[in-house]
Amino acid sequence: MFDIFVYLFENYVHADACPESDQLARKLSAAGFEDDEISEALEWLNGLRRVSGEVPAILAPRVDAVRIYAPEEEARLDVDCRGFITFLENAGVLDATMRELVIERALALTGFRLNVHRFKIIVLMIMWQRDQPLDALILDELLTGDEDEDNFILQ
Repeated sequence: MFDIFVYLFENYVHADACPESDQLARKLSAAGFEDDEISEALEWLNGLRRVSGEVPAILAPRVDAVRIYAPEEEARLDVDCRGFITFLENAGVLDATMRELVIERALALTGFRLNVHRFKIIVLMIMWQRDQPLDALILDELLTGDEDEDNFILQ
């Protein structure tokens, strides 16, 4: 599924350029992706579109506020993932609303071991879907990782 996300990012500059689900499924199938992988990816993307439209703007927290993770969040998001969220917040990439959207979409994935490299792809897809500008250094950070962990890393 994560390979599909990277494929979409590489082949569609903006999420709006992406075809409707049925046509996209055919294109992904023609590109060699498995049907079950395509279904999972499209379901996750549809969930992202739905949740993006429903997420209310969260009031900006105070400068000294700290995000406390629920036990379920801590169990699914390891210390590297939570640290990466903090990095993105400190870099000004994520505000409170985007942070909560990232956490929600990460928790929406089931059946996958969530490591920081996969987590970066989740962040990338959310930024892509919401057409958020990405600084070149942040984009490089999102697209690089440990090739031993996953084989979808762009180089």
